[in-house]
Amino acid sequence: MSDTPTPPATVGLTQRVELRPYTPPYATQSAVGTAPPAPQPTDEKVTVVLDGVERTVPKGQLIITAADEAGVYIPRFCYHPRMKPVGMCRMCLVEVAGPRGSTLMPACYNPVADGMEIRTTSEMTKKAQDGVLEFLLVNHPLDCPVCDKGGECPLQDQTLRYGPGESRFVEEKRHWEKPIPISDLVNLDRERCIQCGRCVRFADEVAGDPLIDFAERGDRTEVATFPDTPYASYFSGNVVQICPVGALLAKPYRFRARPWDLDQVESTCTSCAFGCRTAVQASSDELVRTIGIDADPVNHGWLCDKGRFDFQAVNAAERLRAPLVRRGDQLVEASWAEALAVAADGIRRARAHGGDQVALLGGARLPNEDAYAWSKVARTVFGTDHVDAQLGDGLPAEVVLGLPRATIDQAAAAPVVVLLTGDVKDELPVLYLRLRESAQAGRTLLEVAPGATGMTRYTTASLRYRPGHLADAVRTLLGEQRARFDEAGEGGVVVVLGRPSLAEAPDGVVEAARLLADLPGVRFLSGLRRANVHGALDMGLAPGVLPGRVGLDDGREWFEHHWGGPLPERAGRDAAGILTDAAAGRIGALVLVGADPVADFPDHQLALRGVDGARFVVAVDTFLNDSNRRADVVLPAATYAERRGTTTNIEGRITWLGQIVTAPGVAWPDWMIASELASALGTDLGWSSLADIWAEVERVSPVHAGVTYALLTSREARDGVVVPLGATAELHVPRRLDPMADPGILQPESHGISAPDFMVQTPEVTRPALVDEEPAAQGDGQADTAVAVPTDGGEGAVNAPAALRFSAGTPVTNASATTTDDVLLLVSGRTMFDAGTQVAHSHSLAPLHPGAALRMSAYDATRRGLAAGATVRVESSRGLADLPLRIDDGVAPGTVAITFNLPGGHAGDLIDVRAASTAVTVRALRTVTGAV
Repeated sequence: MSDTPTPPATVGLTQRVELRPYTPPYATQSAVGTAPPAPQPTDEKVTVVLDGVERTVPKGQLIITAADEAGVYIPRFCYHPRMKPVGMCRMCLVEVAGPRGSTLMPACYNPVADGMEIRTTSEMTKKAQDGVLEFLLVNHPLDCPVCDKGGECPLQDQTLRYGPGESRFVEEKRHWEKPIPISDLVNLDRERCIQCGRCVRFADEVAGDPLIDFAERGDRTEVATFPDTPYASYFSGNVVQICPVGALLAKPYRFRARPWDLDQVESTCTSCAFGCRTAVQASSDELVRTIGIDADPVNHGWLCDKGRFDFQAVNAAERLRAPLVRRGDQLVEASWAEALAVAADGIRRARAHGGDQVALLGGARLPNEDAYAWSKVARTVFGTDHVDAQLGDGLPAEVVLGLPRATIDQAAAAPVVVLLTGDVKDELPVLYLRLRESAQAGRTLLEVAPGATGMTRYTTASLRYRPGHLADAVRTLLGEQRARFDEAGEGGVVVVLGRPSLAEAPDGVVEAARLLADLPGVRFLSGLRRANVHGALDMGLAPGVLPGRVGLDDGREWFEHHWGGPLPERAGRDAAGILTDAAAGRIGALVLVGADPVADFPDHQLALRGVDGARFVVAVDTFLNDSNRRADVVLPAATYAERRGTTTNIEGRITWLGQIVTAPGVAWPDWMIASELASALGTDLGWSSLADIWAEVERVSPVHAGVTYALLTSREARDGVVVPLGATAELHVPRRLDPMADPGILQPESHGISAPDFMVQTPEVTRPALVDEEPAAQGDGQADTAVAVPTDGGEGAVNAPAALRFSAGTPVTNASATTTDDVLLLVSGRTMFDAGTQVAHSHSLAPLHPGAALRMSAYDATRRGLAAGATVRVESSRGLADLPLRIDDGVAPGTVAITFNLPGGHAGDLIDVRAASTAVTVRALRTVTGAV
């Protein structure tokens, strides 16, 4: 009998992993109990009497929700508006009068009924509240003076407001060891727990990581992890925020501050491109905590642990604090005047040989205003179109900007969602929560990926493809799932489009998008992950693209008129082209704006040769890294929470960033650095504030027409503005409740969170004149106003350029290396906790990376005689890496997977961006005992 393994029946161009609908259980059975689905309000109305006032409310609405909307607060602990009601704590008991008399009912669990009379302040209700609170405090340690939750504790607040005033219980309280770690980021103090079940329910219902549950019974009930299994969830910090007592505490915040010591400002998370709304809190000019805000169209109050805890990088002692200038082999501190003069001189020498000798990489970490500043400086001062914010891990700008765009809400509500991107759980984690919720509601998720992802178990169908054959997999999906697409109807399909693998050229994604774009009314949601990459693209930090999603040739006349000078004659190169030119000695000056291509660009060898090959390098950054250590000038930049501005998320939603702490040393915001560098090169951009820059953006960018600071700071735009206005989403007044109404979800209007002062008292800016309008009059020393756009294209008219559109173009021919017994194809994606700047410099997050390894299917490992735990050598045309082997059947046969940018093994050492897909060989070097 042969020992040769039988290949899986689906080995080929596509591997069909799952073709069945995801059917979530009716409820999760645990110590918490079985929770039925929450009753859903309908359009039908009923009449109720609430505390003597007759009100009309939606039929099926929970009593507690109806009361909240009427401005009547009913105390609660277990209830959370983003989770199923369970009626556990009984704090929300209210008196409900009916034909058979009055009874107590949990307001969080029971829907309203026509004619219902609800009494929230009656003697019966008050007695119930006294009793519930008295029992909750029987074993509570009452250690408020030392508890981190003191001052913002709903139990504390509600005891004072609704409690009996004294307890009849004098017995010894229950005692536990305290605190105990349940994860690397969260401590548990069991003495304070009131068994509301919020944490357990969040882990199961919302995050899909049911790694904590109630154990024991009676007064010994406690929140516990499973044996030898920590609460290892990407979303563990949320249980700290929603805990109504001090039972769950975040290690990075423990004993750091008290609520009354904190300053705070509303802001936006910049850890990925999703754009979660946050409140950033500081004490003594140092960041101490980030809290999620419930923005209904975006994050629902949730944050991933990276976004919650990577504020530690802002406080890091190793931050750049002063400019550095190279003297010999050393970078030494210099004044701003000296550093700018040296930088300007190097760029001037390169520019003397033509604008093509200057290139700019980066910008995705910047606010919109700063990205616009660098975009304008590159074109008008450097004279180059060699600009790219994506660093080789994105998609062509015309694809991202030219496809019809969906909002996050539209994706979450779409009958069919196609996932054609990286692992959203790692790269856009709160989008994962939104789409997981959609799958649980019975909607169809279809996935095309080179390997298993965090979303795979929730998909209706998941197709594996081998690198180079993505378009074939999409054709297969369109054929097999045609009925689902037809059933979804016009506009019923949303595609999440990104880069499934960094070891594969983006051509296959472009071809797949072309195939999917033929679906009626289909919309696309970007899967790009860099913080403000969409704002950077909107501001023109891409070759051949000008601010406002306008092509270079289409917008030439318009922008030359407004910018007052000629633009580059032809479209520039992307990151790969820039680094290739630099490696060949064709780049005289390379400007790195928050970019570390040696670590971040997929092809490590090309990036290294490119940075070394550029004759002069200027770097603007927050930390020293592998790239800027090779620079001639390093300029220190302010980061989030240290500067003001706006940012744009994956759906095109503009929100604002708040400033709350001071940048270290003499670090400047990027727009100031760009302005001063331009001045040193002889160009005065005329900006003295961010408001000046945004006024210009709003005037010249077609996408941002009408988006003034006045609009961005209005109540209607509290959750942001999707651009262009009116294209995909309507403005709405976000629901902001009393802070006690939703403990654990920060309600900014009730917590004194203010808009950045540069957005307040900003005069409304004139929008670009529309067809047949007269030019707006100049006045008050403002910059040039918009030019009219006449319909007849008469003499002297400057027509506003049209936005980019995704072109059908020429179909891409599949190109891929052939897999044999010796050759495999490399797949490389990202993980949340990698060696990136924010994680590496956050001491609580840095140890959480999974460790570099080569992952291979059991089928391929057996064929090659490799065992789990072996040290293997992986070799490509670019280089080699020695890694431990892990058996992972989520990896498709014929491929191997290495996570990108992990300490101890860099996939970038192997990736060749010149190839359609990177081929590797694998052989054993050493075998160790045990499996990995």
